Amino acid sequence: MHEALNHVAVRSLWPVPIGRQLVVTNREEGESLYLTAEVLEKLLVAVATRQDRDAFGSLFGHFGPRIKTFFRRGGMSPEMAEELVQETMLRVWRKASHYDPGRAAVSTWIFTIARNLRIDFNRRQRDPSLLPSDPVDVPPSIEDELLAAERDENVRLALAKLSPEQQAIIRLSYYIEKSQTEIASELGIPLGTVKSRIRLAMNRLRAVLDEDQ
Repeated sequence: MHEALNHVAVRSLWPVPIGRQLVVTNREEGESLYLTAEVLEKLLVAVATRQDRDAFGSLFGHFGPRIKTFFRRGGMSPEMAEELVQETMLRVWRKASHYDPGRAAVSTWIFTIARNLRIDFNRRQRDPSLLPSDPVDVPPSIEDELLAAERDENVRLALAKLSPEQQAIIRLSYYIEKSQTEIASELGIPLGTVKSRIRLAMNRLRAVLDEDQ
């Protein structure tokens, strides 16, 4: 736990702003705040310019569960995922002034930090003698972009061009964050069909985004 933020972010607990104070409340696993891209940008600017802890708490409440899901999808243990959520948000706090809204959405910027930490973690898993470091920025994959720019305008426009079936499978998997087993149960289809539909839908989304660039 990082002492500088230990009263703001507590493992498995998510902070929410009350007036000018931050309080920590229990949140159900996977539950998260939803904030628009415009609000997220204002919050990050507040962190960058004023070190606003209320704004940081709202960013943590929005991104914490989503980042944990991102790490868990990569096969990371719950404990390590939570630890890297803390590290990700600590870097957001420290590097907020580096954010350039002209280059990326807030969500894309934060998930790039998370993805770099995941790359660094995997590198150290292969060679424990390596020390943690800031890895070079790596462009996020389409899956990372989807998680990061959750309701980003470009993604929403691209999704609208997909079939209703493809839109539904992507929303269930990446927005509502259901497991493939849960999706299979909810839709009443085999697990293999779910996997196939997700793969085809993501390929189609990739193609649409490429066409629109």
